[in-house]
Amino acid sequence: MADQNVPPRGPWEDRGWTPGQHPTPDGYRDVHPSASYPTQYQGPAGSGQPYGGYPAPPAPRGPQWVGPEGLGRQSFHQPAGTGLPRLDDDGEPGGRVGRRRALAIGGTAAVVAGGAALGMSSTVRGFFGGDDAVAGDATGTTVTDGTAARPSGQQASTVRTYTEQNESYMGSRAGAALKKNAPSGGRTFSGPAAAAAETPVTVKTVLAKDPVRHLASRATFGASPKTLADIRRMGIDGWVRWQLDPEKIAPSPAELKLAELPSLKLSPVQLREQRDQLNEKGVQPEREMVDATIARQIWSERQLFEVMVDFWNDFLHVAADFDGGEVYRNSFDRDVVRAHALGSYPDMLVAANKHPALLLYLSQNDSRKDAINENLARENLELYSVGVDGGYTEKDVRQAAMLQTGRGVQDGKYVFRADQHYLGKVKILGFSHANASADPKKADAVIDSYIRYIALHPSTAQYVARSLATRFVSDTPPKSLVDRLAKTYTVNKGMVKPLLMTLFSSSEFWAAVGQKVRRPMEYLIATYRTLNVRPEASRGFKADGGRPAFARGLRQIHDKLRELGQYPMGQPTPDGYPDVYVAWTSAGTMVNGWNEAADLLNGYRTEFTYTSADKLVAKPPATAGAYVDALAQRLVHQKLSAKEKALILGVAGVPAGAKVDATFNGAVTAVARAILASPQHHLR
Repeated sequence: MADQNVPPRGPWEDRGWTPGQHPTPDGYRDVHPSASYPTQYQGPAGSGQPYGGYPAPPAPRGPQWVGPEGLGRQSFHQPAGTGLPRLDDDGEPGGRVGRRRALAIGGTAAVVAGGAALGMSSTVRGFFGGDDAVAGDATGTTVTDGTAARPSGQQASTVRTYTEQNESYMGSRAGAALKKNAPSGGRTFSGPAAAAAETPVTVKTVLAKDPVRHLASRATFGASPKTLADIRRMGIDGWVRWQLDPEKIAPSPAELKLAELPSLKLSPVQLREQRDQLNEKGVQPEREMVDATIARQIWSERQLFEVMVDFWNDFLHVAADFDGGEVYRNSFDRDVVRAHALGSYPDMLVAANKHPALLLYLSQNDSRKDAINENLARENLELYSVGVDGGYTEKDVRQAAMLQTGRGVQDGKYVFRADQHYLGKVKILGFSHANASADPKKADAVIDSYIRYIALHPSTAQYVARSLATRFVSDTPPKSLVDRLAKTYTVNKGMVKPLLMTLFSSSEFWAAVGQKVRRPMEYLIATYRTLNVRPEASRGFKADGGRPAFARGLRQIHDKLRELGQYPMGQPTPDGYPDVYVAWTSAGTMVNGWNEAADLLNGYRTEFTYTSADKLVAKPPATAGAYVDALAQRLVHQKLSAKEKALILGVAGVPAGAKVDATFNGAVTAVARAILASPQHHLR
């Protein structure tokens, strides 16, 4: 039975990503047009980089503890089909050289391996430019690329070379159990309030079937007394409309304090110019960006916006800590994700594909017409648009990679190098173009047209819809909801706000109470929110002339989240964090989170201000049982079951009728910590 607690293979093990690792002397990985462009087909095998150059994935997560039905243990086994063929074996004896790519053009193969372009006649060279350059044609039927494991003409999902992230975890006994308990079928109502009023909750759950609490748990980073009061005051429809217009929501005091993070508003060019001064001060821009994100998740009133920022940072993922993140990741967060989080996903994807962060993260800067890198082209299809089941083939990936040549980074900015752009007809998933113009603007516009095409593809509509429903509704979202969301996506050309209105107006959303478990970051952020931790330093803070208390406190939370295995933009690989609870079921992580809750209750982080545990309830009842009820209402916004209440009283060692003071006879911190360890706080 021991092997039943081993998670399935991560997607990084199936893909052999090959990030660029060629920094220039200034450390910023800008490749000058005249510099050589090393081919990045090296895979994991034989490279000394077990994960294709990315940091190793998190350690396997241990046995699960809590599910949507409350306390209990459900083991899961590694699903069938995870022993997938290696992708980097071309069949040559001893030839473990990674992703070899043979680009068949006019029946002549140009084999690109290890940085060398071989077998290129003058005719073939003409397809790639030069004095005798002519437009080529990458759409011919003769192909020499691909392997037996990945035939060029087959869909990736048919060969099952790849595994969709959430699906890889849900193909288990635990996943099957969740699916049985998930709501199925449903309809869309005239608005969120009408859907909430007309939808019965029939699933098994320990959470209260209170629509206000449910909305606060799903559309924010954790219900707080203020959030619940706001929803009740404005009404469900009014609160949703308010959240969908974040520009009109005033910044919170904590967001104003983000001015204490000096790198946050600097452009990539400014970060490059000021790198020495920032280094002398110990400023790490990529970490300050994560610090700021944590602050917004805890204290911003724009909660739905921040939830969607986190969603897109997993969907269109660029790791904070990649080589170059210190310069470019902050701008990607501000100018790509946040600029479009509630706007247009096609606009977001187009902007991302012209941003230095993505171009460097997925090695597009290393790709030219005679040494093509396919990383970004592949992830644009598999992760950022149609998905692994979206119908693309290996040939589509090759042609997309050829089309996207020419895009790169120079002097900290996006640049299109027309002399490195492949010219010739391409056809990718139904998108076809002559791609014959040497005009840089026209050639660049063709790539934009392709990116927008895949962003609006029907498979992308399904993929975005399923991912959104997984985030907001259930680890096994009902097909009825996914289909309606996909239709909304298509009709509204990828606009996000109509998607969210369809979601919140659907009965499946309101029927899915308790069907999501908080991931480690969500658990800790929700704990800060429900405890009403404030961003001002406490009286016990001792300034030493160093960083401000607020900045120090944020970095401490950031470091704790790293310990827990999840922090904003922290996944090293391009697939983002999994969004299903069986991927996060580690007993050690949960205990670590509970200990952090105890530290908050004790006010140990003096960089912030806390409400002491004995003052969480304004007028504490005089008996232990009533006090537990009041604390539960304050911390998890509902009563506990009789069994759970008895367990909590056991922590304090008193019966329900015992007389207690405001400190619970000295046990209030332990009692509050136990409530925050309950399923009612782990579920959302």
